[in-house]
Amino acid sequence: MYSINFKKLKNWFLNEKRDLPWRNAPSPYAVWISEVMLQQTQVSVVIPYFERWMERFPTISNLANAQLDEVIKLWEGLGYYSRARSLHEAAQYIMKFHQGSLPIHEDDLKKIKGLGPYTVGAILSFAFRKKAAAVDGNVIRVLTRYFHIEDDIAKNKTINQLREIAFQILPEDESWIQNEALIELGATVCKKNPKCLECPLRTNCKSYINGSTTRLPFKSTKTETYYLYRAVPILLCQNQLLVKKGQKGKIMSDLYEFPYFETSENGWTVSHLTKELLMQWSLDAKFLKELPKVHHSFTKYQVSLQPILFKCSHMPDIENHLWLSYGDLKKLAFSSGHRRIFNTLEGV
Repeated sequence: MYSINFKKLKNWFLNEKRDLPWRNAPSPYAVWISEVMLQQTQVSVVIPYFERWMERFPTISNLANAQLDEVIKLWEGLGYYSRARSLHEAAQYIMKFHQGSLPIHEDDLKKIKGLGPYTVGAILSFAFRKKAAAVDGNVIRVLTRYFHIEDDIAKNKTINQLREIAFQILPEDESWIQNEALIELGATVCKKNPKCLECPLRTNCKSYINGSTTRLPFKSTKTETYYLYRAVPILLCQNQLLVKKGQKGKIMSDLYEFPYFETSENGWTVSHLTKELLMQWSLDAKFLKELPKVHHSFTKYQVSLQPILFKCSHMPDIENHLWLSYGDLKKLAFSSGHRRIFNTLEGV
């Protein structure tokens, strides 16, 4: 039988909780948006995005009726853009099947695109004050350490066990406070390098007692990193730039990028890239200058971009590419590395 000192945890939370915009008015919509934004993203990064989002899309109806390009643009910089696409699609679904309001029943929430077990639990708990577990990475750290659970959190069996424990230890009253307090504890105290002396639960924490907090949680899988090297021609013609839009279903879906060619770690010379442009696209490109290299990462990839600025005498139609003005491109969302390249072009 698992248990936790709710009174101690609640008192700590009410005294120490951070002032976050989605806590001030926890409407179901605000809870939904904030929880999706917070997935794999730091709170400090999310706050300005959340505030801009709620100003531009204050209701589910506003979001559903927006153009996807605008939604993606507002999300630009948060990464994991599938979250933004899912929010847009989900808003349209909610308008069609739930009259523009998030449903209050778990089974209905599970049918909405992008809502996994944690987000469903968070909406039920924080928005509707229902007794439901909300187990994210923060809570996983707290529970595995507090109860000294050494099982591999890379396995679904372990995560399901932790969800069962999280529900079992919920109080009948104010269960949402315990959920939020556990998340807050994991985010601010029971971090990767825990601040055990600041923890309100340390006297009963099994890992603290036996000195094993830094070993838990245990996760067996290691993600392999892949390295990509790309030559990026920035092609300028009559104040137009050549770009391409990420294809549906691909990693960079709906994001704009400059054309690029895969290279070796040593990159390509200007001469090599010039010949490639002529051979592949019949582009007679005049070299202007090399731009600073850009390094960025996404999912399991580390990418090195080698941008080189060219001026072209004509704008041929190139399959899956567009010639757009600088002003038009400012309104569109780029992948992070290509946005950094774009930002160096002002005044060119």
